[in-house]
Amino acid sequence: MAVARVALPIAASGAFDYWIPDGLAITPGALVRVRLAGRAHVGVVIDIVSTSELARERLQSVAEVLDDVPALPPDLLGVASFVSTYYQEPLGLVLAQMVPPLGPARERRAVSHPVAVPLRLTDSGRAALAASRARAPRLRALFAEWNAAPDGVLSTLAHAALAPHLRHAVRRWLSEGFAEPAPPDARAVEARQGGGRVGASLNADQQRAVNALLAARGTFAPFLLQGVTGSGKTEVYLAVAAACIAAGGQALILVPEINLTPQLEQRIAAALPGRMAVTLHSRLAAGQRRQRWRAAAAGDADLVLGTRLAVFTPLPRLALIVVDEEHDPSFKQQDGVRYHGRDVAVWRARQRGVPIVLGSATPALETLVHAQSARYGWLRLPLRAVVPARPPRLVFVPSRDPGALEGISARLVAAIETRLARGEQSLVFINRRGFAPSILCSSCGWQAGCPRCSARLVVHRDAGILQCHHCGHTERLPRACPECGNVDLLPLGHGTQRLERALAERFPAARIARIDRDSTRAKGTFAAVSEKVHAGDVDILVGTQMLAKGHDFPRLTLVGVLGADNALYSADFRATERLAALLFQVSGRAGRADLPGEVIVQTDFPTHPLARALAAQDFDAFAEVLLAERRAATLPPFAHLALLVAEALRREVVDAFLAAASEAGRAAAREESLAVEVFPPVPASLPRRAGLERGQVLAHAIDRGAMQRFLPHWRRAVEAMPGRRVRWALDVDPLGFA
Repeated sequence: MAVARVALPIAASGAFDYWIPDGLAITPGALVRVRLAGRAHVGVVIDIVSTSELARERLQSVAEVLDDVPALPPDLLGVASFVSTYYQEPLGLVLAQMVPPLGPARERRAVSHPVAVPLRLTDSGRAALAASRARAPRLRALFAEWNAAPDGVLSTLAHAALAPHLRHAVRRWLSEGFAEPAPPDARAVEARQGGGRVGASLNADQQRAVNALLAARGTFAPFLLQGVTGSGKTEVYLAVAAACIAAGGQALILVPEINLTPQLEQRIAAALPGRMAVTLHSRLAAGQRRQRWRAAAAGDADLVLGTRLAVFTPLPRLALIVVDEEHDPSFKQQDGVRYHGRDVAVWRARQRGVPIVLGSATPALETLVHAQSARYGWLRLPLRAVVPARPPRLVFVPSRDPGALEGISARLVAAIETRLARGEQSLVFINRRGFAPSILCSSCGWQAGCPRCSARLVVHRDAGILQCHHCGHTERLPRACPECGNVDLLPLGHGTQRLERALAERFPAARIARIDRDSTRAKGTFAAVSEKVHAGDVDILVGTQMLAKGHDFPRLTLVGVLGADNALYSADFRATERLAALLFQVSGRAGRADLPGEVIVQTDFPTHPLARALAAQDFDAFAEVLLAERRAATLPPFAHLALLVAEALRREVVDAFLAAASEAGRAAAREESLAVEVFPPVPASLPRRAGLERGQVLAHAIDRGAMQRFLPHWRRAVEAMPGRRVRWALDVDPLGFA
C-alpha cells in the first residue's frame, strides 16, 4: 500500500495519511484534494511511504491530483520546513503560502503560459485589426499602443503585464496570423522602448559592486549593498541580474511595497531586452497570479519581481536573489503565517547556493551587524549616481510656529512658493492619512473614540465620516457634541487631507496631488499619479510613507517633513530606528538630478543625535548610537525575542490565559535548562482592537539556539492548556509589540 503524507492548510502541526489508489501517480510536492472531518481540502504531499500508523480501513483515499499546478519542487519543500520550524508555524499553512490561487476546473483543463518572446503585428494584422477586430475600448487601446511602438513590437514584459483577457486576445491574434514572433533584432527595439540598457554608464563604485557580485556567482554569498539615496543601487541589481540571466539563470527581486513595482518594471524592460520578467503580488487577479507563477515554475520567466510572498516562487534556474530596501518592516508578515521575507530569502539563497544582495541606504541593525562582523560582504555606494546631484541641504525649523499654515511652518510655505515660481516640484510629507487624528469638543472635552478599539476615530472630512484606522469602524461626522450638544467641534492635529486643503487654498493655481492609502485604493491610481509627476503635471505632492522610498522624481527639489517627533515618544524600542530610516529615505527624494535639493524638517529636537546624523547625511554614525543602546539593554540584534500574543472577548480570560502561558514558559525553560527569560504578561500596546481584548508575553534569550530549542516546548505546553475562548499565536523575531 502506498500512503501519501499530506500537509493541509489548517492549524495542525502534523501531516495526515491518505492511501493512494492504484493508477494514481503522486510525487512529493503534488497538490491533492482530500477530505478531513467531512470537508474537502487541497493539501500538499510532503512524502510517500509504504506504511501508516493507522490501520488500512481507517485511511481515506486521495480524491484527486490537481495537475494544473506543477508539484512544488524539493527546494521549496525544504523552505517550507525551515519556515515551519523556525517560526513555529503549521507546515500546511506555510505550504499554502507557496501555492498560487487555484482556478476553476474548466480553466485547469486548459493551462496556458505567457508567450516568452517579443511579438510584432503583421501587415495583414494591422489591416484586419484596424478594420474590425479591435472594437472593445481596451482592445482598441492595446492595438493603438502596439501599432505605435517602434517596429510594432510588443515586449515580453509588456505582454506579461496585460490583463488575462487581453493576453487571450494576443494569443488569438497570433494563431490567426495577425501577430508573429519578432525577429532576433527585436532586442534592440525593446531596449529603445525601455530607454536603453544599464551597465554602460556605471560609475566606479557601482562597477566595483557589480564585479564583486559577479565573482560570487554559483556560491552562497550574502552582501549588504549600502548606498545613499540616488546612488544607483537598482542599476547594480539589474547589471548583475542581466549577467546571471545571460548565463542561463533566473533572478528574484523582492521589494517591500506593491507601489514600487511599476517603476521597476520599466527599468527592467530596458535592462533585459528580449527577456521575460513577471511581477507577483497580492493585488493581482487570481488568474494573473496563476499564470505568472506557472511561467516562473516552468523556467519561462527569467526574472520575478515581487513583494515578500514572491520569496516562495518556484525558480528552477535560480541564480540571484535581491532584497531591495531590506530594512523595511513590510517584509515581516504580521498576521497569519508570521515570517520575515528578507530572512527567508537569505536562507533560500544558502540552500540554493546563490548570492543574495540586501540593498538599503539605511540598513537594518541586524544586517549592519552581520556586515561589520564580515558574515556579509559589505559594498558601498557613497555618492549619488547622477554626476551633478549632491545631497540636499537640511534645515530644521520649530514645529510650533505662530505663523504656520495648518501646521506647515512659514519657512516651508515660503520655500514651496519659491519652487512654484521656478517650475520645480515640492513634497510635503506627514505620516498620517485623513483630515485630522481626532476631534475634540471645545466645551466639555469629549473626543470621538472607537467603540471597538482603544483608539480615537480619525476625521475624514471629505467623506463626512469618522473612521478607525485599526478596525475600519466608521461613523457619520457629528454636527454637535453627543455629550453636551456644543457645535464647536475642533479637529486635532493634521493629516494628509487637511494639508492638501490648506495648500490648495494658499496656492490656488498649483497642481496638487495627494498620495496615501485612501487616495490610491483604486488599481492603477498610484502609477497614474507617478506618471503625472514625471511629466511635470504636478507641482506639490502631499503624502505618507508611500512616497518615502524608491521613487525618482528629477524635478522634485524640496521636501518638507511634518510630525517626525511623534516616533520619539514611542515605547517601542525600534521606533527611533524606523524613524531614522524614514527620514533618510524621504530626504533622499530631493535633488536627485542636476537641480539642488532642500529638506525642511519641523522638529522640537534639532540637537537630537538623529537630527545631527540627518544633517550630516551620516546614517552609520546614528546606527552606532543605536547599537550601543541595544547592546547595553541586551536587545536585538544582541538578543532574540519571541512574543506570545492572545486575544479574547473578555479581559480576565486573556489575563488568565497569558499568566498560565507565562508560567508554562518558565517551567519549560527550567526543565530544559535553557537560558531563556519569560516575562509576566502585559496588555498589548493597543489593548482592545475590533472588540477583542489583547495581551502578550515576551520571551528573551541571548543565544538564538537556546530560543529555538525552547520554542517547541513552550508551544506544546500552551497547546495543552485549556483556552478554547482565546485566540493566540507565536511571533518569532517580532519587529514590534502587538
